[in-house]
Amino acid sequence: LAATQPSTNWHLKENGREHHTSKFSSEELIVRRGQTFLITFNGTEKPEQNLIFIAETGPKPSKATKTLATFDISSTVSKEGWSAVLQSTNSNSVTISISSPHNAIIGRYKLSVQIGSSSPASLGTFVLLFNPWSSGDDVFMPNKAECEEYVLEEFGIIFAGNKNHISGFGWNFGQFQGDILNICLSILDRSLYYRQDPITDVSHRHDPRYLGRVLSAMVNANDDQGVVLGNWSGKYEGGKNPSSWTGSGEILQSWKKSGFKPVKYGQCWVFAAVLTTVLRCLGIPTRTITNFSSAHDADGNLRVDEFYDADGNHLEKGADSIWNFHVWNESWFTRNDLGPSYSGWQILDATPQEESGGIYQCGPASRHAIKEGEVDLDYDCPFVFAEVNADCMYWNYDPATGKKTLIFSKSTEIGDSISTKAVGRDDRVDVTSDYKYEEGSAKERDIFKKARKKLGLEDKFDPTAPTQEEIEQKPDISGKFKVAGSLEVGKDLNLLLVLENLQSDAKTVNVNMTAWSTLYTRRPVNEIWKDSISVTLAPKEEKQFPIKIKYPEYQQQLTTDKTIQVTALCHVEDGIQVLVQRNITLDNPAIDIQVLGEAKVNKEVVVEVAFTNPINTEVKDCVLQVEGSDLLQGIVELRIPPLKASEKSSTKLKLIPSKAGPKHILVNFSCDKFADIKTFKMVNVIN
Repeated sequence: LAATQPSTNWHLKENGREHHTSKFSSEELIVRRGQTFLITFNGTEKPEQNLIFIAETGPKPSKATKTLATFDISSTVSKEGWSAVLQSTNSNSVTISISSPHNAIIGRYKLSVQIGSSSPASLGTFVLLFNPWSSGDDVFMPNKAECEEYVLEEFGIIFAGNKNHISGFGWNFGQFQGDILNICLSILDRSLYYRQDPITDVSHRHDPRYLGRVLSAMVNANDDQGVVLGNWSGKYEGGKNPSSWTGSGEILQSWKKSGFKPVKYGQCWVFAAVLTTVLRCLGIPTRTITNFSSAHDADGNLRVDEFYDADGNHLEKGADSIWNFHVWNESWFTRNDLGPSYSGWQILDATPQEESGGIYQCGPASRHAIKEGEVDLDYDCPFVFAEVNADCMYWNYDPATGKKTLIFSKSTEIGDSISTKAVGRDDRVDVTSDYKYEEGSAKERDIFKKARKKLGLEDKFDPTAPTQEEIEQKPDISGKFKVAGSLEVGKDLNLLLVLENLQSDAKTVNVNMTAWSTLYTRRPVNEIWKDSISVTLAPKEEKQFPIKIKYPEYQQQLTTDKTIQVTALCHVEDGIQVLVQRNITLDNPAIDIQVLGEAKVNKEVVVEVAFTNPINTEVKDCVLQVEGSDLLQGIVELRIPPLKASEKSSTKLKLIPSKAGPKHILVNFSCDKFADIKTFKMVNVIN
């Protein structure tokens, strides 16, 4: 019997609703594993004939690799494998409910049916995703509000700045828009793992642990022509400045359009945001995490060394560094390899910092393992543990003699105000206590010792480490920088250097001060200012020295990260040196969005964006970039005429929302004097 080509009704609306996939705008069926879905097809003369279904995925489907399943009609849903249950029949069509196992491989499947003894006829293709709503799935998340946020929410807030001054900016993850799902699937098929052994790679795609690790490698361009090329030079010719992106969609689309050439350029939050988009798209609950004062311990000794010359300049010596902030991901899944207490949030990091297993990938590291100092567990726990716990050593280094002297060490500096967006609200939540015990507590020090011991650092002599005598030396004076006035681009920077004599005899101090513009990684870029003063402090006296850095002095030197490191190296006569430093992040001026009128599905609504030039010179080359999932297609870019001193510009644009619910509009404004002024606004769209 020649099989006629059956026509298939995939019940897109009903299945989409049941499977939480209705946000995808696709003509193809997209469902989640471990849950039944309906299909109706015709072309069966006698529906009661034995029907055999074939579901297959990957390059060489086979039962051995679980990439091929054949199953016939049964009376109940199978707990183990694939199954089909007859729902209804009429004269020439049949409706079947099909279910896949909880641990099925995710990806695109071809579904065929064999009727009686005829050869199999194709019913078409569908995409199978992870299912955080299903208790049998490795990514099961019992809290429904968390599923909504970490899988279905297309808007996020990423925290940045520094620990004294935390700021947040909006990001459009856009995981359900346009072609993003197909791009995510093609990322998997372009990984080194797939290229080396496609059959084995596909057979592991049931495992969120495996996919998380593969994707942490693929989101950066190192090793595998992955999605985003990192650049921390401060110079971004030939690409986009990392701080100018407002969403992942443009990045993923560009990668595909260019024939899969890495997109220029990213820094940590870009890698983390793109990884969030890909993992949420595939159904793995994921969020971005910002760690303030984040250590990059390049040599694995749980210690970060920073070097300063006699003038107080921060030297780029050694591979260790402390970043003002670093952004990574947490994804939610079980760790069958480690045991139940290590399940839950897992750390993944797509920023290319150190190689793991020969390529730039990081994680999944169990968050619980990090908190308990279990640094011997898979994957990359020592690196992540150091990011939030490393001890800091500040050294004075003399380039002429190569001699280094410890200025001071600090064990409470690293891993501060670890932050993520709240569930269902646009607020910051502090998760530091999920990463470590209270800083300065005995428990926290015990865990640090435990980690050092597991890494074999306790028993081995380290010639680069300071002596106990150096660590315990006590300075004669203390100092700090205080901020006086506002920290805003366009305004003068006013600081106070406060020095206090801790001793009961007078002290003479020579102070060398510098201010450098830096990247958010604290890499020095341009010197802004330097000065030196000589001070006599009476016994127990505290003195304040005002410092003013005028806007014209720093304007040309500032990086788009808007960060300045101010340092005072105090040489105390007959005493040890004291280093006073502060990392300052300047705020951009404000930009305002107003929605004029009510936002309704498929109805035009006007949005007004207003900006006032806060400085007393003209700003030019003004560009406004606007995006928002379900509010407008792609990115709208508008050029704005130059603005004189104190002049206000107001720009109106029209949106036609395509879906109801809380949506977010994101705005990015740049000109020759201000880079990437960002804001967002929630727009509640009604039907």
